[in-house]
Amino acid sequence: MTNFSERPVHVSPAQARAEEALRLLSGPPFALDVAAKRLSRGGGVYAWWAGPSVFPWLDGVPNENVPSLRMLYLGRASSLRGRILRNHLRRSGSSTLRRTLAGLLLSEGYRTTWTDRVVLVPEDEERLTSWMHANLRLTWAEDAEPGSIEAALVQRLHPPLNVSGVDPADVQPSVVEAKNAYNTSSGPDA
Repeated sequence: MTNFSERPVHVSPAQARAEEALRLLSGPPFALDVAAKRLSRGGGVYAWWAGPSVFPWLDGVPNENVPSLRMLYLGRASSLRGRILRNHLRRSGSSTLRRTLAGLLLSEGYRTTWTDRVVLVPEDEERLTSWMHANLRLTWAEDAEPGSIEAALVQRLHPPLNVSGVDPADVQPSVVEAKNAYNTSSGPDA
């Protein structure tokens, strides 16, 4: 497993931006109510962290400052505030992270319905948001061009809930199964 201290010695400007983002992402994760007040409207990358009791079968890189937390997911946004608050903490229809979490939690009775895609029913959207506040933490790093940074960090860190951009050998089968279970839990053919 890659750890944060394995950093290249000679870096290009793009690598330097990724290293700075990694430094900020590896800082102490914030509770979501605190993060919501501090997130900027600028672009950047973000990381979701959880303790070992949350999906204990999934490995993730430990946080340098809080080793009991491990990275579960890494993403990018053109507006950190908008992506986190309007998508990841509100609507399963526009958040891959929420759909993955819901798939992993389907056995706890999360219910879905079909709109133009599979989404959580409104009560379970609220329940998932509460679960996220109770179980997840967040770090972020501002950057005007987060796409290349996200790609480099996902390839390097292999966050277990990321499927896109991860080397196929590092994709977690249980995450793929959960995503498939979620996507087939409701819909025109379900």
